[in-house]
Parts: sequence; structure tokens; C-alpha cells
Amino acid sequence: MSNRSSYSETSNGARTHPDFKLGEFCIDEDRPMRVVVVGAGFSGIIAGIRFRQKMQNVDLTIYEKNAGVGGTWHSNKYPGLACDIPAHCYQLTFETKTDWSSFYAPGPEIRKYLEGVVDKYKLAPYLKLRHQLVHARYDEPSGRWLLRVRKTTITPEGEHTEEFDDAADFLFTGVGLISRWSWPEINGLKSFGGKLFHSANFDTGDQTWQEAAHEWSDKKVAVIGVGSSAIQIVPALQDKVKHLTNYVRGKTWLSTPFSGSKMAELAHRDPNTENYVFTEEDKKKFNDPEYYKHFRHDLEADVNSMHAATLRGSTMQEETRAAFKQSMQKKLAKKPWIADHLVPDFAVACRRLTPGPGYLEALCKDHVDFVTSHIKRITPTGIETADGKHTEFDIIICATGYDTSCQFEFPMIGRGGVLLQDKWRPHPETYLTICVDGFPNWFFSLGPNGCVGSGSLLIIMERQVAYAVQAAQKLQRERLKSIEAAPAAVRDFDQYLEHHFPKTVYSEQCRSWYKMGKDEGRVTGLYPGSSLHAVRALERPRWEDYTYERLDSVNRFYWLGDGQTYAEKTMTGDRKDFLFAWFDTGAWYLNDDEIDYPPVPEN
Repeated sequence: MSNRSSYSETSNGARTHPDFKLGEFCIDEDRPMRVVVVGAGFSGIIAGIRFRQKMQNVDLTIYEKNAGVGGTWHSNKYPGLACDIPAHCYQLTFETKTDWSSFYAPGPEIRKYLEGVVDKYKLAPYLKLRHQLVHARYDEPSGRWLLRVRKTTITPEGEHTEEFDDAADFLFTGVGLISRWSWPEINGLKSFGGKLFHSANFDTGDQTWQEAAHEWSDKKVAVIGVGSSAIQIVPALQDKVKHLTNYVRGKTWLSTPFSGSKMAELAHRDPNTENYVFTEEDKKKFNDPEYYKHFRHDLEADVNSMHAATLRGSTMQEETRAAFKQSMQKKLAKKPWIADHLVPDFAVACRRLTPGPGYLEALCKDHVDFVTSHIKRITPTGIETADGKHTEFDIIICATGYDTSCQFEFPMIGRGGVLLQDKWRPHPETYLTICVDGFPNWFFSLGPNGCVGSGSLLIIMERQVAYAVQAAQKLQRERLKSIEAAPAAVRDFDQYLEHHFPKTVYSEQCRSWYKMGKDEGRVTGLYPGSSLHAVRALERPRWEDYTYERLDSVNRFYWLGDGQTYAEKTMTGDRKDFLFAWFDTGAWYLNDDEIDYPPVPEN
């Protein structure tokens, strides 16, 4: 808003402001900015690459609380850990891996892929491992985020922690919605005298789980849960222990392992497998760039084609439901009663869908039990169910999921001292899933409503990061103090979201982390649309949906600087060098990579 009384007129009638001065910088001389990224999983790694690629004069730091990169693929080490979407669709668009070992890649292979990306793009100098953000507050006078970071150092004498302060002009978090695991609320849980594990904290010391399992051949093991982790753990362990019991409270759909034309082609090559293992011949074909490009494109198109199945009453939903039910009943033919307790009444994809290779077959083994009776309590020697039956166990594995409350584990304070945890009660509201009103200069990936129930997740992460980079570029180029989603824009997006989900199967009654672990209510985990829809929504920022504060001047055109470009200002050398430099920079818009050649119409 302008204040007319603060302006004066010059002799020629022009208005001027007494506090305005031209900037002593060039229009393309970017101001220094400090960018802090929190998390070094997929999102944080992408951010580390893109902020460095797209911005100049940036001081970048990536804080990661774990001892290595990879996020969930670093912290999770449970038996059978694997990706539940095709491996060739679970990689970055710009960093191709052609030698995946299997259709659903094991966790360690994904982690190694991410470590390779970090090495290739030389992110190590920007990474601070074992550094955990413990407090964040937006400072309104400076327009910066004031951060408190806890550093953990491992020495021969033990673990040492210390805290220090940092500040950021721009904050990006890639910590995800389901990064904090929690023990189930079962009476007597901590009284158990045997080995007690959580799938998200499967600590076997210096051993891998495979090495530890060598000693379990005479053990009786209980696995509590029927989510994606339990569905991977049961088949991985069943042939390594004496007896295994799976305690299941709810129902879940297991998809057929190969859906879509490209996946069906793989199934045809080996009809007896549920997780196709790529042969050396396959990998040799993938070395052909054109062959691999078409293979990956077609496979990802298959993955992205399933959105219609998430719409209530759609033909694809009904066909998918019938196919999955038939597949599950067929695999459970040896113990058909399990299907009565496991095949859901709710729609396919109401809760997270997983292929679960080998899970149903494992349940049919003679030494595997499937128990649906409610767990009353855990005793020092085993588990007692509501029907009064007590079973002794040597090992109990809780595959019971994460904290899905959408609450950060550290205080995050925005304008006016507003605590994000309070603002996001009873549920979070965001702008396009990437930022929040009242919390300027902060963008995030995989936050509330930032995931997808079908389609490619990694392209969403890439586009969320790309959007954040554009916001940081705008701050830098226009020398703004803050950029912040307007409250009205957040309300409008929330209204759209609330009207979208009743059309989908996600709003049906089923317990899911999509709804903060509840049977029904607000959908907080998923984007309101397909993955392709999200890509389109995020590709062109609507800057009119934001409010801004200027950093240095009352004049909105202060960023124009001194009227020249950096190349013009800094050119030096003799005449020959001068002409060469001028050719290269004085008409850069004529360079081949700058010219936008329009296609010539054929008719």
C-alpha cells in the first residue's frame, strides 16, 4: 500500500520518496541467501541438488538426524524391507538406474542408490549427519528462521550431544508424515522378557537381520499388525523360525503383483513369481538407452493409470476389487477361513495398498498361525488374547506403524508466536500441500495431503522441491523479506480438498494413516487428485496467492538495482577479450539454449 503523504514532487512534477535510493547492485546480481534443508531422504537429496543447480550465491546446509542418508531407507532395517511399487518407477527422473535386481527392490538396494546420488552430485560437504532440528522460530524483524540444532557425536567413551543455533533465510523440510514410530498401546508390552522389536527400529546390533535370524531357527515369533511392514516381515521370517503367529486386528487388500501391460509382460516371462527377478539378459537390454526409456515410460504410465480405481463406484474400482478378491482367495485356498477375516468389505485403496509378495502363501504354512482375537495383554512370557488364550513367544515384533497425527516432534513457531502444533489441530490445513499461512519462507515436501494413493510418488517430490526452489528464487531475485501463502488461499484449497475426497474411496470407513489412523474423518495424508494432477498443479506457481514483505526499500522496484546487468558491469580485458566476452554475454539471448524455436506448421 502506498502512503501519498510520504511522497514529494520534483520540479518537473514527478513524485519521489525521500527514503528511496537506487540499489547499488545489478539486476541479476543475486543477494546472498542461506538455505537450510531438513532431512536427507529422497526429498532432502533432491533439494540439495536443485537449490545448488538453480540458485547462485547460496549458502546451503542439509541437516539429517540419522547417521546416514536415505531417510526411511536408512532407518528401516526390518526383515523383508522392500519397495512396494516397481523399482524402475522409484527413482529420480534425472538419475537412471538400469540394473535393479528385482521388480520390487529390497530396501538396502534403494539406500545404496540414494548414497550413489549423493556421491555423484557431491552433496557430502553440505550434509550434517547426526544433526537434529529441535526448535524453529520465525523472526519477524529479520524475516529469518532461527533454528536450534542438536549434534550427536559418537566417541569411544559413548554418545555426546551438544546444541547450537543457526539461522536461515529460507527453510525447506523433507521429513515426511510418517517418520516417527510409536509403540502400540498394549497392556504389559514392556514387561515382555524375550526380544521385543518394532519394525521401524529393528535393532540387531552389529548384525543384519539375516545374521540374527540364523539363531532363531528354534524360536517362536509373534508379528503384530497387517500393514505394509508386517506383510513384508511375515514371509521373510516364516522359513527361518520354528513357529510364527501373525496377530491381525483389521482387514486389508493385497494387490495382484503385476497389473498393467508392461507388468503383465514380466509376469508372462515368469508366471510363478510374485517379485520378478531381472535376468542378466534383461539388464543387458536395459543398457540400450532407447529400449530402457520406453520400458520405464510404459511401466510408469501403468502405475499412473490406476487413479480411476480410487473413485467411488468406478468401473475400474469394481473390476480391481473383484480381481484382488479372487487372487487373495486363491492364494488362501489351503486355509480359506483366513480370507473371511482378511478380505475387506471396504473399497480397494481405502487404506494403503501393497502387493505383499509371499505373504498369503506364508500364512498357509503349517507352522504359521493367523490370529484375529484381540490382544488383551502382553505377559513376561507371551501374549494373552481376549478369548483367554495365552501363547508363549521368544520374540515379539510390533509392526504397528507410525505417529500419524501430522505433528512435528519439535516446536515450530510462526508469526505472532503461533505454534504449528496448535495451528494444525484438530487437523492440518495447507496451501497446495507445500506451505502454510503464518509461517513465511518455509516450504516442505510430503507434508499434510502431500502423498498420493496411486501413481508415482517421486515425481511429486521432485515437483514439490522445484516449487520451493522457485519461491526461494523469487525471494532472492526480488530482494523480498518474506513470501507467505495468503490465509484466503489456504481456506480455498481446503474447501477444494473437502469437496474432493467424498468422491473417492479414501473417505470410506477403514482404519488408515491417510486419516490420521482413524476409521473415518478428515483425509490428511493424500493429495486431492491423481499424481499427474499434482504435477500440473505445481508446475506454475500462482504468485498472486501469496503476500510479501520487501527487505530493503519502500519501492517495489528496488530489485531493478542500478540499471545494468552483471556482465555489463564486470567486463574487463583488452579489446579482443572484451569483444569475445561481449559476444558471449552481451547477446546471450541469441545462444542456442536460449532461443525458443516455434514449430513450423505443416499446413
